[in-house]
Amino acid sequence: MRNLPEARVARLAECHTGQKAGYNQDAMPKSRYAMLNCCNPPQILNVLAQMKNNGRSDYSIEFVDKSLTHISQHADLSEPEQVKRFIASKNVSDGYKKSLCIAYNKYCQYYQIAWNMPLYKPEAKAIKIPTTQKLEMLIAYARKTMSIKLSISMETGLRPIELHNLKVKDLDLEQKLIYPTTAKHGSARRLKISNNLQASLQDHIGRHKLSPNDKLFKDTAENYGKYYRQMRNNLARKLNDPTFKTIRLYDFRHYFATTLYAKTRDILHVKQQMGHRKIETTLIYTQLLNLNDEEWTCKVAVNVKDATDLIEAGFEYITGEYNDGGKLFRKRK
Repeated sequence: MRNLPEARVARLAECHTGQKAGYNQDAMPKSRYAMLNCCNPPQILNVLAQMKNNGRSDYSIEFVDKSLTHISQHADLSEPEQVKRFIASKNVSDGYKKSLCIAYNKYCQYYQIAWNMPLYKPEAKAIKIPTTQKLEMLIAYARKTMSIKLSISMETGLRPIELHNLKVKDLDLEQKLIYPTTAKHGSARRLKISNNLQASLQDHIGRHKLSPNDKLFKDTAENYGKYYRQMRNNLARKLNDPTFKTIRLYDFRHYFATTLYAKTRDILHVKQQMGHRKIETTLIYTQLLNLNDEEWTCKVAVNVKDATDLIEAGFEYITGEYNDGGKLFRKRK
């Protein structure tokens, strides 16, 4: 199947030539990039096509597409001062303003438009890591397919776009491993999953009669975020607990990185497992740990089966120096 930017490019071309594109029921559901704004100004399409030809990642193309489309709805892309005023007037963070400027800079480079790119500096903001209990409550409340997706996000730290690019052949369920295609030109990864997730994935593949070359999930990364927020907000209302609304989809990825570093204390391993290109990005997670006693759930294993069950549940071995033969395990709450 064509990736999202390619599908969007083809759809736009068909729109301009008066043709109609059809999608069968087995294809990926229509996304913003396959059908929405099909009559976008062709000058945006030219920028995206050049990015694709230059080997830029689908993630980068998607980001520039969204940003330029948004700007074009409020300003003339051929007038850099007008674009500057629009971006400056937005009531958003400086980080988002910087992202809009980066996208518009691609446009100016392509059309050789002279402009002085504003220097917005993103505000320093700490990442708040949700507790294991709250993430597990979200997974338990979600419907079956969403629950599987969230479990993958929590256990592997995959980016939403990486998760939705997974094919059945990227899974080695016998070895309980996932081999994703890393976004942002990051390093290749081999990610371990639990017995429970292995069983859920086997059931999912069987129920949907998926073949090795099929996408594991037919929805899009954009809809993953949209439906997650709806589900999360519903749970917050049901439990009368507004703190659930602060848990972003990306926090599942942050949770994975933080807990992995807590277990291994190996920052290079975390970098590789996260698919980061720069160690500076990974170093953020070393500052997020709070290892107070009250933030850990402790369990005792008295035999091999107990220990195996605890390890599969995410507990780590601490010590076994007790007269009763018990071995102590712990897991972050």
